[in-house]
Amino acid sequence: MKSSYFVWPFTIGLIALLAYLFVRFAVWVYKLEKEDKARIRKNIFSVKSIQAIKETFIESLLHHNIFKTNKVLGYMHMSLAFGWLLLIVGGHIQTWVYYNSFSNPVYVPIFFEYFVHNKTGMLFGEALTFTMDFILLFILTGVALAYFKRFYSKLFGMKKTTSLKLGDKFALTSLWLIFPLRLLAESTTASLHNTGGFLTQNLGNRISGFIPATTFEPVFWWAYSISLGVFFISLPFSRYMHIPTEILLIALRKWGVKSKQTFDSFADVELHACSRCGICIDPCQMSSSGVSKNTPASYFLKSVRDKEINSYDALNCLMCGRCEENCPVGITTTNQRLAQRINQANNKQGNFSYLEEINYQAKPDVIYFAGCMSHLTPGITRSMIKIFRKAKINYWFMDEDGSVCCGRPQKLAGNLKAMEQLMGFNKKRIVESGAKTIVTSCPICFKVFSEDYNLGIEVLHHTQYLNRLVDQKLLPVQADNKKVVYHDPCELGRGAGIYDEPRKLLTQIAKLIVTKHEKQDSLCCGGSLGNLEIEATNRSRIAKDVVDELTRTNPDVIATACPLCKKTFIKVASVQVLDIAELIAMSIPEPNERVEKYKDITVLQEELV
Repeated sequence: MKSSYFVWPFTIGLIALLAYLFVRFAVWVYKLEKEDKARIRKNIFSVKSIQAIKETFIESLLHHNIFKTNKVLGYMHMSLAFGWLLLIVGGHIQTWVYYNSFSNPVYVPIFFEYFVHNKTGMLFGEALTFTMDFILLFILTGVALAYFKRFYSKLFGMKKTTSLKLGDKFALTSLWLIFPLRLLAESTTASLHNTGGFLTQNLGNRISGFIPATTFEPVFWWAYSISLGVFFISLPFSRYMHIPTEILLIALRKWGVKSKQTFDSFADVELHACSRCGICIDPCQMSSSGVSKNTPASYFLKSVRDKEINSYDALNCLMCGRCEENCPVGITTTNQRLAQRINQANNKQGNFSYLEEINYQAKPDVIYFAGCMSHLTPGITRSMIKIFRKAKINYWFMDEDGSVCCGRPQKLAGNLKAMEQLMGFNKKRIVESGAKTIVTSCPICFKVFSEDYNLGIEVLHHTQYLNRLVDQKLLPVQADNKKVVYHDPCELGRGAGIYDEPRKLLTQIAKLIVTKHEKQDSLCCGGSLGNLEIEATNRSRIAKDVVDELTRTNPDVIATACPLCKKTFIKVASVQVLDIAELIAMSIPEPNERVEKYKDITVLQEELV
């Protein structure tokens, strides 16, 4: 087996990359919290590791999630990642078969065609050569698509792609050159020794008529090796660090490590697992509505990684979760942004001395917490009071005077101390009341009560509770012929996974129309409390875009399950906007209405069935 100096750029680059990854991964794991390390020790030698390997194959190599979003983009990523792996595996198989040994220098499988000029008698020699040519062609189609995507992203259904920094440009250029240079190197060698396959031999025969193959053979092999070495060395300083980091991220998740709302070692792993593929850009309504070009998660994560983050970019986000829902890697982008807000916040206690203690005359079964936004849309609270009375529920309207906040707005601003003060006050009142269930009309309140309070009692959004009352025949409702479209609030849908209960209620009282953007793909109303920098005119611009989309089917009513969404839509909508609680309260039959509307009810029920 002969050697050559041209293998050194590849070898040095590979050693440098492996050394860097070993140290970096070790530091990340070392800095994890004790509880996370305990989870790793518990699960590393379990079926969880097998699941991690499976997910790595499906997502890091086959790019299943990208395929679901964009098939052409998925093919491009898969051909480069999976194709390169096949090329490496195929090279090792060729080397093992030819040399009849498993102990070969690491560079031989990569430059096999340079070292082997006589394959006579090699087991499966022609089949392996054909397969390697086919894999190389497969990869080159992905490289060609990558060229087009960089300059003509609209052909891939993407309005915008991410920008590149210097390290990205080095890595990207070298990556784009690796496989074309390999093709040229193997083709010139094939023209000299007649050892190529259907691709390399034919190309080699053609180019040998234009250039002296003997002169250019070492040039192409050197260029191929240098491009590999440059890519390996520039990878840790570029977006392509996501390639090895995603493997670690998948493993940590499977071993039980979870994202938190503060920036820790796991958050740093997530940060470097972002490929900046750009899939999150178009779903971002701040970007698509022309409000801000820097808000999309890929730009935000890049600025955090490059230590260029500022408070404006951290706060100028709707926190709607659309980017997180579309991220093929599953990065918890809302937690990433919240962590930066907490880091930059003037974290100080609030003055809540005006809040008074309560003397309970009777122990309620249910607490009703309307939330601040419901008090700004009083039709919702009036409807809930009517419903509680109609169903004869023993309830306590906890924030009837409107003075108590749930604390989530303080959390979204990064001010955890003020949030903890409010939580402590509210939790004391809730526990002392003796109630077994708390019902809230605001998804923002619902999320914080469910995730942060640790109340030990049942927490329900009013759509869940109203479903229970209707199912238990405690609340009679009747349908009419109104056409209704439903808007999934961000915090209730993507934030809490509640999609079916609101729709179940609406189908019992109206004709529910399907919309283009619903459930996980629902659009944010624009009124989000998560954005602390957006101007009112820009909120209205986003809201108008959403209302235009919701009213394409000419509904009679836009229904939602969030007081903030209702408040935001009313300002720009030409149709009626109602909360589900209001629609349910309106559907409660009065004695003189039953016979009068019976015919319409029967027809509508048949249509629904």
